[in-house]
Amino acid sequence: MSVSGIEGMSGFTPYVPPTVPSAPPSAPEIGGIGGVGGTGSAGRSSGPDFGELVLDGLDRLDGVQKTADQLSVQAATGDLQNLHDYTIAATQAAVTTQVTVAIRNKAVEAFTEIMRMQV
Repeated sequence: MSVSGIEGMSGFTPYVPPTVPSAPPSAPEIGGIGGVGGTGSAGRSSGPDFGELVLDGLDRLDGVQKTADQLSVQAATGDLQNLHDYTIAATQAAVTTQVTVAIRNKAVEAFTEIMRMQV
């Protein structure tokens, strides 16, 4: 089955998802308790560890919230020239917090489901 018009498109390139750069080799290991995140290389992928991604996400959330807090203080004292900067930062902080809470809820739900499994 052919759809007319699609085959005539030139210059179309498929979407390639971005890759997260790997951490430098001198970075300390995350985890290490009970064999989780250990130093073994068996089954290890070339990308960053899940723990590193979680910590990076929490650091970014903290940075976004600090920026929104600083801009709110500037807006309250009258030092902020453009009020829309604070509005954008506050909205970004709220959305980032909502996404983080949703991810946490899904992780807790998955952990609870795993604990219910019978071995």
